[in-house]
Amino acid sequence: MFTNRLAREKSPYLLQHAHNPVDWFAWNDEAFAKARTENKPIFLSIGYSTCHWCHVMERESFEQASTGKFLNEHFVSIKVDREERPDVDKIYMTFVQSTTGSGGWPMSVFLTPDLKPFFGGTYFPPDARYGRPSFLQLLEQIAGLWRERKREIVASADELHARLELITARDPKVDVPLTPEILKRAVASFTEAYDATNGGFGGAPKFPQPSIPALVLRGAKRFHDAAAVKMVLHTCDRMNAGGIHDQLGGGFARYAVDAEWLVPHFEKMLYDNAQLAQLYLDAFLISGDARHADTVRDILDYVLRDLTHPAGGFFSAEDADSEGHEGKFYCWTKAELSKLLTVEEYNVAAKYFGITAEGNFVDHSHPAPLAGQNVLRVVCSGVTDADQPLLASAKSKMSAVRANRIRPHLDDKILASWNGLMLGAFAHAAAVLGEEKYRAAAEKNLQFIRENLWDKKSKSLFHRWRDGERDTVELLEGYAFQLSGVIELYEATLMPGHLDFAIELASAMLAKFYDAADGGFWQSAAGSTDLILRVKDDYDGAEPSGNSVATLALLKLAAITGREDFKQAAAATLQLCAHRLQSQPAALAFMLQALDFWLDEPRRVVIAGDANSARGKELLHAAHSVYQPNKIVLGHTGAVEPFAKTLTAKNDATVFVCAGNACQPPTSEPSQLRELLR
Repeated sequence: MFTNRLAREKSPYLLQHAHNPVDWFAWNDEAFAKARTENKPIFLSIGYSTCHWCHVMERESFEQASTGKFLNEHFVSIKVDREERPDVDKIYMTFVQSTTGSGGWPMSVFLTPDLKPFFGGTYFPPDARYGRPSFLQLLEQIAGLWRERKREIVASADELHARLELITARDPKVDVPLTPEILKRAVASFTEAYDATNGGFGGAPKFPQPSIPALVLRGAKRFHDAAAVKMVLHTCDRMNAGGIHDQLGGGFARYAVDAEWLVPHFEKMLYDNAQLAQLYLDAFLISGDARHADTVRDILDYVLRDLTHPAGGFFSAEDADSEGHEGKFYCWTKAELSKLLTVEEYNVAAKYFGITAEGNFVDHSHPAPLAGQNVLRVVCSGVTDADQPLLASAKSKMSAVRANRIRPHLDDKILASWNGLMLGAFAHAAAVLGEEKYRAAAEKNLQFIRENLWDKKSKSLFHRWRDGERDTVELLEGYAFQLSGVIELYEATLMPGHLDFAIELASAMLAKFYDAADGGFWQSAAGSTDLILRVKDDYDGAEPSGNSVATLALLKLAAITGREDFKQAAAATLQLCAHRLQSQPAALAFMLQALDFWLDEPRRVVIAGDANSARGKELLHAAHSVYQPNKIVLGHTGAVEPFAKTLTAKNDATVFVCAGNACQPPTSEPSQLRELLR
């Protein structure tokens, strides 16, 4: 079996390609030096290990000896895991989107030896289709052009690079005032795109994009818009009932290919589930509907069971494919269920999940699709009390059978960024739901990150750990997402040590990434020699951007600590993005949440006394049990702001609700605290 140098890597995505006949390099100086020395163009292939179409292109092209031979003779081929190196991905994705009008993975880009792109696209098929060349024909064309018109290509790459610099540049527009009107227009634009039938904001394919419904809820509170609240709650209900939600195992898939949330793209990502847990916590606080709390538990219990390292780190993702078929692990046929269940169980389950002989899913991406596949979704939620035991029994049998199927591939790398998002979700859930196992999971996760990805001496947070080894990459999103999660854990526990670590993270983030001249944060630290551009990421898509999360986290930390430098950096970042917030709200839904926080003095809930006493825990739980997104919860000891330190407990624990230096009369009664917050 052929083995290439990717066998030495830790990325599951790169390891998947370690036995291709392509002489792959990782993104490193060895590859760049070879391209320069041999004066060859670079073929850059970017994807991730749970990407279905990445598997397809590997099977069709990279596993083929003829393709490997041609690539090895005419190109230097580089593989990049976009989840390990989102900074590299961002640069070349911006190029592909700006030159082709679309993007996605696998991404295929051709570069000069000095890393400047001159042609790119996404998936290329193995044969000519729809007037487009096959992948091998494309390689032959580019190799010929490089051989015969190299100077023109290099000149074109220089010109395209100059255009890329212009596209990614962000100048502060100080003439754009940051007002509630920006929020109002943004929320209105989202509610106009609301799908009243299926829920969600937009059409197919449908991504949850939790930043958008979370912002709509904030806007609904600020502008007293009950209709907007109903839109979000309906969206939560429809997603929860859809095939995008794993009805047996918990957790959510990355997106649905249709408008009804029915047929998912089955891969499950840590970052989606972290954000969705936060959204369903908000939905629970606003509605009081226990179903939303149950969905939070469903997500977090899935993560604890299937995505958690024994030492506490959270894994990245599960694949869409198993045994070469997308969704095979998750789907069921009528015949299979009829055989497995009793007649009574089957009748209830078939009605509840909408099971049919023809099925509702066809895996079009496989040359021999499986017949009659049913994605489970809830089509009839009104199961009678008498039928509930039958449904529970059917689910139990189905879960037991599914547990013995061949599972999808697990991407077991642990990323500082996505772990920060999930840390925050566990911490917030522990505070809202009062469940100790979620607090324990959050504490254990932070301990893992501090032991394996945080360097105390250099105050550095590295991005990826896997198989006992961390990388040497530092990214804004790692610092920002971790900072956000640690702040949530502090607010859920009031342990001064967590606040101290949050301050360390924030200070390091400002030192390494902040642009003191114009505001905003660079995606990568200064001195990164392998990047042709230094970019400020300002797009909140499936994941929020580092700039957006950093801004909200710094505003919260400033309110907790009284640190003006944190607040100023956040305000300058908002101002840098003000024009984009006004003109393209869909691009920065998470940063609009930071704007919502910044517009008013946040309410401070100060718990004086022992937060770990029985009364202290009750007060802490009460403080988190009211939907009040623009509040912070803090203790009265440690590195908190000076005024909080002057407040003293009248018994073992007393709570003060304050704005500025004015507080409501203190109380030790949880019910009274809830009333004050409402």
